[in-house]
Amino acid sequence: MEGLQSIGRILLVSGIVMAMAGLLLMYGGKIPFFGKLPGDIVIRRENFTFYFPLATSILISIIISLVFYFLSRRR
Repeated sequence: MEGLQSIGRILLVSGIVMAMAGLLLMYGGKIPFFGKLPGDIVIRRENFTFYFPLATSILISIIISLVFYFLSRRR
């Protein structure tokens, strides 16, 4: 029975993460600073645009790390 509970927990967390990712994709363009931080790299040419959100990726990584840190301390 313990194995089923852990699988259920994994499925629940996966569903929440996927829902949050979907919301971010749907409404990410409406967040004013998202993707436009000073460290984000954008190269525009005539027929080519390269975009690498370096600073945004670092910020999201820090936020996710803090969330997991505080969740692990709760136990």
